[in-house]
Amino acid sequence: MIYGLGTIVPRFLNYGIMTFFYTRIFKAAEYGIITELYAWMVLLLIILTYGMETGFFRFSQKSEDFEKVYSTAIISLLTSSLIFIILVFVFIDPVSAVLKYRNNQDYIKMFAVIIAIDAFTAIPFARLRKENRPIVFSVIKLLNVIVTIAVVLFLLLAAPGIYEKSDGWFREIYDPDYRIGYVFLANLVGSAVTLLLLLPYIVKVKFRFYKEIWVRMMGYSFPLLIAGLSGAINDTLDKVILRRMIGEETGLQTVGIYGAGYKIAVLLALFIQMFRFAAEPFFFERAKHADAKETYAFVMRYFVIVMLIVYLGINLYINGMQYIIGKDLRGAMAIVPIVSMGYLLYGVYVNHSIWYKLNDLTMFGIYITLAGAVVTVLINVLLIPSYGYMASAWAHIASYGTMIIMSFIFAEKRYKINYNMKRLLPYFIMAIAMVLFKVFFPYPNLPAELFINSFFIILFILYAQYRDQLITVFFKRSK
Repeated sequence: MIYGLGTIVPRFLNYGIMTFFYTRIFKAAEYGIITELYAWMVLLLIILTYGMETGFFRFSQKSEDFEKVYSTAIISLLTSSLIFIILVFVFIDPVSAVLKYRNNQDYIKMFAVIIAIDAFTAIPFARLRKENRPIVFSVIKLLNVIVTIAVVLFLLLAAPGIYEKSDGWFREIYDPDYRIGYVFLANLVGSAVTLLLLLPYIVKVKFRFYKEIWVRMMGYSFPLLIAGLSGAINDTLDKVILRRMIGEETGLQTVGIYGAGYKIAVLLALFIQMFRFAAEPFFFERAKHADAKETYAFVMRYFVIVMLIVYLGINLYINGMQYIIGKDLRGAMAIVPIVSMGYLLYGVYVNHSIWYKLNDLTMFGIYITLAGAVVTVLINVLLIPSYGYMASAWAHIASYGTMIIMSFIFAEKRYKINYNMKRLLPYFIMAIAMVLFKVFFPYPNLPAELFINSFFIILFILYAQYRDQLITVFFKRSK
């Protein structure tokens, strides 16, 4: 719950306030620029952290001195982040041309610095998680978003009025037509503030690079880079490829509409992220105990139940949730139940994938996520021409479903855990049936909708709570 302050609350502020704001002041094509560039950011962050975060957790649990592992990891990410910034600035012309932002090279430069800072700070944040300091972690994450939102609102709401009334220095430094650029500038300020707040956990380190530790960490972490990159393709390829397959004329507009609907669905992913921040170090620590497998199965069951309740909350009250988005960008609300279910399946995979991380079998992460990435690419490339962004939405379910199946197959002989997934299947069926009822049977009025949907959620919770008792009673009566 405390980690939620650093993930859910900031993201809700960001998605609630910023999505509400952006989708009302920007046109669909302008919002498409924001959607696409942030998709690139996800991919590049995976590359620039190259699995070092999980590697840090793993090696800090082993016999190596904790400070040696931390110092080596932080120097590694600092070096690679600086090299990345230099390369982008030196080769800005070809980079901006490839990304199709030749006329907005300043966007690319700002993004390079943002990505580099965020990649570097991954290890200090990991240290806070490792040391069980969720309050410090969450406060810094929260301040990042608050600063970003404050700067955005000032630059896009307050500053234009100041510009109109000013006849001095403010007119020299502020450009009312820069609009989209100020979104990225605000993000840069937020990342810089985060770096400053983390300095106490950086400067106190005795900076020394231990090559032998780094080589072993990279041997463990590099497969996670490939796996993470493949996973990021599942998450971001749709936003990148839609523009290129639909065409420049309407591509960015389509990306903007799709991205707006996606923002609603991705709310479920925020809860999964909150869970992951707390679960990953917990899973590693729990591996020492004899009942570790039983614990993992227990966590999986209640994870699925809680996430399905969140899924129902998003999709049964979607008529209210849609007001987060501006009226002109609500054309993709049909993707919300599909994409959010895809993310729920991803959460199941996050739980199950602990088997290869605990056993230093990270190569299997590559096989699994590459298979998911192939499914994503094929569905998007083959079906976008016929079905548009609906194909991209269904690709999430197909991809993450494939990854779950492969993970269970590979784990069968290597680290089998009895998750009893058949026991969880009725929960999925029940939740999906409730959402389908809402989609295909329109309610006569708002009170009826609120009453029936609230009844569905209460019914689901009661079923989850008393399922075993109900089954016992049923079989007794049957006999």
